[in-house]
Amino acid sequence: MIKDVFSSYDPRCRFKGLKGLSTEKADFAIPSKDDPEIIIEIKGYGATGSKQTDVIGDINRIIQEKRHDTIFLLFTDGVTWRSRKSDFRKLVDFQNEGYIYRIYTKQMSSDFLKDLRLLKQEKNIGI
Repeated sequence: MIKDVFSSYDPRCRFKGLKGLSTEKADFAIPSKDDPEIIIEIKGYGATGSKQTDVIGDINRIIQEKRHDTIFLLFTDGVTWRSRKSDFRKLVDFQNEGYIYRIYTKQMSSDFLKDLRLLKQEKNIGI
C-alpha cells in the first residue's frame, strides 16, 4: 500500500530524530529517513506475552525521538491484543494524547490506504 501511494520512502531504517543528533528504528520513513514527514511502525504477533509488552517500549522510543510535526501511524494486528488489554490500552492512550496519529488493524486496510493518500496531499509529499 505504501508503494502504491509514495514514490519515495525508506523501509526498515533508522530515522533522523527530533534534534537531528540521534536516530530511532522504524519500519517506514516517508519520504526519507533524513526528513521523515510520516513514520509507520508495523507490529504483528501470533502469540502473546513479553513481545507485546516490548511493543510499548518500541513505540515510546519512536514517540520520544520523532519531530513534533511528524505523523506517526501504527499498524498492528488486533487479535492477540485481546489477552494484553492493558498494553493495548497504553497504545490507545498514546493515540488519544496525540503521539500516534492513528492505530490500524488488518480490517482497517482501506482506511490506512485512504489516510496515506490524504497525508500525501496534506504534507505535499511527492506531488
